[in-house]
Amino acid sequence: MNQFRLTLTTPLAIALMAGSAGALADDPQYGANPNLPDPQRGLLPNMTVPEQAPWNDEKPTVPEGYSITEIASDLKIPRQTLVLPNGDILVAEGSGGHAPKLKPKDFIAGIIKAKGKTSVKGGNRLTLLRDADGDGTYEQQNVFADGLDAPYGLALIDDQLYVANQGSLVRFDYEDGQTQASGSPELVTLLPSEINHHWTKAMTASPDGQYLYVGIGSNSNITERGMEAEVDRAEIWQIDPETGAHRAYATGVRNPTALTFQPGTDILWAVANERDELGPNLVPDYLTSIQDGGFYGWPYSYWGQHVDPRVKPENPEKVESAIAPDYSLASHRAPLGLAFSNPQVGGEYSDGVFIGQHGSWNRADPVGYNVVFVPFENGRPAGDPVDFVSGFLTDDGRTRGRPVGVSVAPDGSVIVADDLTNAVWRVTRDDAGSTAPAATSGDSTTAPEVAPSTPDDNAAMPDDSAAMPDDSATTPEAPSMSSDDGSMSGDQSGSSENDPTTTAT
Repeated sequence: MNQFRLTLTTPLAIALMAGSAGALADDPQYGANPNLPDPQRGLLPNMTVPEQAPWNDEKPTVPEGYSITEIASDLKIPRQTLVLPNGDILVAEGSGGHAPKLKPKDFIAGIIKAKGKTSVKGGNRLTLLRDADGDGTYEQQNVFADGLDAPYGLALIDDQLYVANQGSLVRFDYEDGQTQASGSPELVTLLPSEINHHWTKAMTASPDGQYLYVGIGSNSNITERGMEAEVDRAEIWQIDPETGAHRAYATGVRNPTALTFQPGTDILWAVANERDELGPNLVPDYLTSIQDGGFYGWPYSYWGQHVDPRVKPENPEKVESAIAPDYSLASHRAPLGLAFSNPQVGGEYSDGVFIGQHGSWNRADPVGYNVVFVPFENGRPAGDPVDFVSGFLTDDGRTRGRPVGVSVAPDGSVIVADDLTNAVWRVTRDDAGSTAPAATSGDSTTAPEVAPSTPDDNAAMPDDSAAMPDDSATTPEAPSMSSDDGSMSGDQSGSSENDPTTTAT
């Protein structure tokens, strides 16, 4: 079979890779106790990014009993989405990061990773999608707000819309049904932005609307820039939305790329991109609940007390305190989206989480490039992930799209942002509105439940879709605080179990 993947074939690359250990047989490594092989180190990791391919007349694959539709196109790097109370969808578009290249491998990685990116410049904006007559066609697509700076996380608390730019948390006044921002945003607080090796700022709101939670990724793969560059990095902040006051809620989370609260609880969950360059099967990316005050290992250790030998000086006390994540998604999957399901999704997909996996760049065989569903039982992950939206990777090794953010609407539709196609996809039950469970066997346009196709981590070097923000991007000049004392209507899961006045992603 012909392969269209771009791999390292230059004499320099071959020489650099000579010191790398051979790839291990792929081990899915799913669940609470993944098999962790010995670290493999070399001058350069295996790097493969599938070349791009058009969709033509095809679409992503979903299980039987479900259909998928492209509801928005011609976007400018869509990353995360937010379903508003009236059913409108906001899309955050942009790409950020200012990280300089430190070593020759950074330049090589940049060339390879560029093959997996869109040529479109990031929009630095929010786009609103509306289906006015409820027929499933989002006939209205317009800019809600522009002049932002690589927006990513979104949350709505009562009549305040919060946006996490790559360097600031801002807010807009919002009225139900509004199609365009009524003015410039107000600054709530600045966010760490120097270098911004990992620039994305994931965000969600607590169910009671009292706090926002923002994920702040590390400034390196494994402290290559020194610990001084990691101040306030690899953390999840808890922020008072009225005053901007914040504290580190959790630390040692290398790159927390999506956050959400489990419906009906006060439990914060995250997906994280773990470190690279320890081999194709280390270190597993993960899904985990987040404990207040918890330390999750980075940079000193991974998956609990597994010491990373590259970090000097060591810190045995921190290693001893490190919390092992709840659930391994396997190594280099690059999870960037997270949303809890709800009963309206139906079938075996009604209790669990959907995870958008952007896909790998630093292993020989690409993995990820899909949306998986992790089933839950008794409030905890239970069982292997299964494909929910796939087909982004072709049989000949090319890629048509790369999933990012995932949201679940109250009606059970699953919204997927795709930053390579520059589109938003919507998955719906064929018997939507029925109380019967969705079908579970495959047909010519859908696929039966299968183990997920493999993805990978995009975050060992600067984020693989990072780009310098537009010169037109603006940051509010000064904070202007207004009080918000109401509660929030859930998170991006859109579950009816949450208070109906808070939405977040």
